[in-house]
Amino acid sequence: MKLLGEYFKLQNEIYEYFGYQEDWVVIPMESKLNYFWYIDPTEKDHVIYWESKKDVVELGQWYQDGIYTQRFLPKWVYRGPEFTMICTNPGVDGNKFLSVFDNTKEHKSIPTYLQDGITKLDGMYNIV
Repeated sequence: MKLLGEYFKLQNEIYEYFGYQEDWVVIPMESKLNYFWYIDPTEKDHVIYWESKKDVVELGQWYQDGIYTQRFLPKWVYRGPEFTMICTNPGVDGNKFLSVFDNTKEHKSIPTYLQDGITKLDGMYNIV
């Protein structure tokens, strides 16, 4: 089937872009391109992401996934020039994802408006 051939070709191109090599398990990919995001400085603990400042301030709506750190992968964060792919663990039903984020939406520190609503607890952030 031509469609499947094209799918696997595109998947390989995406993996090459990030320098990712599948090993042991097949982790599904998901788009987080619409989200602003912050990854902990070690790039081994968690990634926090949100759609807008308004969602955080007015609705208290933001998300956090752990970083899926398995020994069979040489690294868990794959940075490209325009996008970053992070092996994430949302902590729900054993799911793991290759979450793709837009580098133009990355925050190098936690924005004040997000800090005001969370507190650090055991390496993870929680709503106050």
